[in-house]
Amino acid sequence: MLSQLRTSTLKGWHRVIRNCSTNADLHSIVRVDHAGELGADRIYAGQMFVLGHTEKGPLIQHMWDQEKAHRAKFEELIVKYRVRPTVMVPIWNIAGFALGAGSALLGDKAAMACTVAVETVIVEHYNDQLRQLMEDPNTNKEILETIRQFRDEEQEHHDIGIDHGAEQAPFYKAFSELVKMGCKAAISISKVI
Repeated sequence: MLSQLRTSTLKGWHRVIRNCSTNADLHSIVRVDHAGELGADRIYAGQMFVLGHTEKGPLIQHMWDQEKAHRAKFEELIVKYRVRPTVMVPIWNIAGFALGAGSALLGDKAAMACTVAVETVIVEHYNDQLRQLMEDPNTNKEILETIRQFRDEEQEHHDIGIDHGAEQAPFYKAFSELVKMGCKAAISISKVI
């Protein structure tokens, strides 16, 4: 009887620990993805501020509209799952707009290079999350499907950037690597604070 009670108690604690881990993972995913979509929204806002009146305006607007929908979904998930947003939101807001406007001031090809660099990191990030989520048989299906859909749309943005001259931007390789490093740092920071 005592051994059954111990076994039952241990199984119960194992379930509690697993659920805490799953909740922590879910909160981290929602927090970092919310921050990323906020950043993307602000990047396209900055690009539209500079290039909105040019022939690239409608193209950037299309990508921005998708990013606004992504941001709205993660704002909904932040509330639904009671996730604390990253404390970095004000900084990502300013940094995103500055990156978007700054890249656009360098020309439409530099703006597209920025898009390609950001979306390369985000697609990779979403793929990592999808692999993590698919390992758990009890994974949250809503989060899984949201990330899958958004990953596909981010890949579309990457491809649009390539098709519209990203690789022809001055110092493409160096600029792209710098933007990628910034995105990876923002992801790492937003996961935890």
